[in-house]
Amino acid sequence: MRLAAFTKNGVNPNYQAFLRGVERAAAQDGATATRHFPATPDDPAQQVALLEAVVAQRPDAIIFAPADDALLEAPVARAIAQGIPFIGFVNRMAGDFVTFIGADDVAMGRTIAAVMVDALGGGGDIVLVEGPDSAPTSRDRGRGFRETFARHPSIRVLGSAPGRYLREPGRAAMETLLARHPRIDGVVCTNDLMALGALDALQAAGRTALVVGNNGTIEAAEQIAAGRLLASMDYDGQRMGAAAAMAALRHLRGEPVPREILLPAIPITRANHAAWLVPIEDRPLPRWADIVRE
Repeated sequence: MRLAAFTKNGVNPNYQAFLRGVERAAAQDGATATRHFPATPDDPAQQVALLEAVVAQRPDAIIFAPADDALLEAPVARAIAQGIPFIGFVNRMAGDFVTFIGADDVAMGRTIAAVMVDALGGGGDIVLVEGPDSAPTSRDRGRGFRETFARHPSIRVLGSAPGRYLREPGRAAMETLLARHPRIDGVVCTNDLMALGALDALQAAGRTALVVGNNGTIEAAEQIAAGRLLASMDYDGQRMGAAAAMAALRHLRGEPVPREILLPAIPITRANHAAWLVPIEDRPLPRWADIVRE
C-alpha cells in the first residue's frame, strides 16, 4: 500500500518528525510513504499543485495538513470524490476525512499561558508572537492564551506580532515588539521556531524576558536545559505521524478507526525536559493500542 503525506513546509522540525513517523510506521507494516511539502513554506498554491500531481498518481491514502484550511477545501474535496481516503492531522479543515489526528490546541494555549503566569507570579507585561491566521493551530492556541490571561487582571498583554511559524520571521516579530515596548516580562510564542527567533532577538538587543514556545522540539528542549527557554508543550510529531499512518493502513484493511484521535500534550520544563532531548530516530514507535483505547 502507498501512502502520501503532505505537510505545510519542510523546515519545521515537528513536521520533519511527523514525516519520519509516517515513514517508519508505514515501513513497519510493509507499506511505503512519500513526503510532499511546498518549496516555499506554507504556500497554499504550491500545495494545491502538489496535491493535484499526487492525486493523479493514485496513492492508496493521503495524510494531509493544509497550508490554508479554507483555500485547500475545494482541492481536497475533489480528491476525496475520486475515492482516495484522507487522514487529517495538526490543522483541522472541512471535508469527509477518515479521521483527524492532533491535540486540543486551545487547551495547549491555556496550559502554556498558565506556565507563564505562574513564572511571573501572577503579574507582568506580556507580548505574543503568533503564527498565521490561516493555521487553525495558531488561531486555537491564541484563543487559549487570551482566555488564560483574561483571568489574571495583573497580566497585561501589550501586543502581538506575526512570526509565520518560522524562526527568522519570529525574530523579526520580536524585534518589532521590542522597539514598541521598553519593558517586556514575558513572550508567549505559538510554536518553538518562533520562540527560538524571539530568543535570538532578545539576545541581539541585550534584553531579557521569559519565553515559552509550543511543540516540544529537540532544540527547544536544549534551550530549556540551558535555561534560556522557560517551557514548551509536547506536540509529538513522530507519534502523530505514526498514528496517522497506522490509521490509514487500518482503514485500507477495513479495520475500525475513530473519527478523532487527540494525543495528550503536556508542559516541558527544566523538571522533565530530558525525555525530549532523545533523537527522533531513537524514540520507539507507539503501538495502536497505546494511541487508541478500545
